Amino acid sequence: MNKTILATGTALGIVTIILGAFAAHGLERVLSQDAINTFETGVRYQMYNALFFMLMGSLRGVNETLRKWSFILAFVGTIFFSGSIYLLATNTLTSFDFRVIGLITPLGGTLMIIGWSLLLVGILKLKKK
Repeated sequence: MNKTILATGTALGIVTIILGAFAAHGLERVLSQDAINTFETGVRYQMYNALFFMLMGSLRGVNETLRKWSFILAFVGTIFFSGSIYLLATNTLTSFDFRVIGLITPLGGTLMIIGWSLLLVGILKLKKK
């Protein structure tokens, strides 16, 4: 069990629920349905990764170096992916054009894929008892 990863997953889950409620009840008056759908994509992937961190933090026997890098890459990927989607979806609400950071979204997705893949490697390397 890794308390840091479990706490991060839990905190990320709490923030996800808050952002989801905000999208459903706070943004409906100021954004188009397409923008809300985009925002909700960020929420959905953030929750996937919150649950992933809960699983990752609970696994026993996984190589700690692989777990550490899986966590770091997936966490940074979540911030980049979901964070950039939140900013892009709410772009019309600010004077800054967040489309200039659009390349952060696929970079975040790639980091999440690598992070998940590293945990898969760690799981596949577990020894049978």
